[in-house]
Amino acid sequence: MPLGEKIRARRQEADISLRELAARTGLSPSFVSLVERDMASPSITSLRKIADALETPLFHLFINEEEEEEEVISPVVRSDRRRKLMVPDSHLIYEILSPSSARQLLFFIARLEPGAISSDEPLSHPMEECTFVLKGRLKLEVGSDVYILEEGDSICWDGNLPHRLTSIGEETLVVISAVTPPLF
Repeated sequence: MPLGEKIRARRQEADISLRELAARTGLSPSFVSLVERDMASPSITSLRKIADALETPLFHLFINEEEEEEEVISPVVRSDRRRKLMVPDSHLIYEILSPSSARQLLFFIARLEPGAISSDEPLSHPMEECTFVLKGRLKLEVGSDVYILEEGDSICWDGNLPHRLTSIGEETLVVISAVTPPLF
């Protein structure tokens, strides 16, 4: 199911009107309508607002029902069955490592090409995040602080603070992260 249809279906399941969803997100009703009809590509910031207003983790908007139903049955996520996610306006490529049945924690691996940034503007979301650098070099901006992490380094931070990741090495940055609650 396309992204817009999934958003419309989640909105209707929650018994929320299009105007009410627009009001909850601060987006215009016409823009929300265009998104639901797959005639506009929302930014990661807009998608997060929509997911928050629908009280659903962001990544649930990108998986299909068959994958979700299959994962509810098993706590195991096979390497060849990971949900992959590339969010609009972000250069990060995510693979979800936790099954959708994990309701309090989201575990994922993310890749960022050399020189790329996670988003144009630092983003914030109400969660705690812990990240481990598996490969490459990471520049992490959290609020007014800047951290440089090498392979094997880890960091935890408050996602409420605006943050952004930059791959500063010569090879693809690969990180493993866990976030709670799973609002991503």
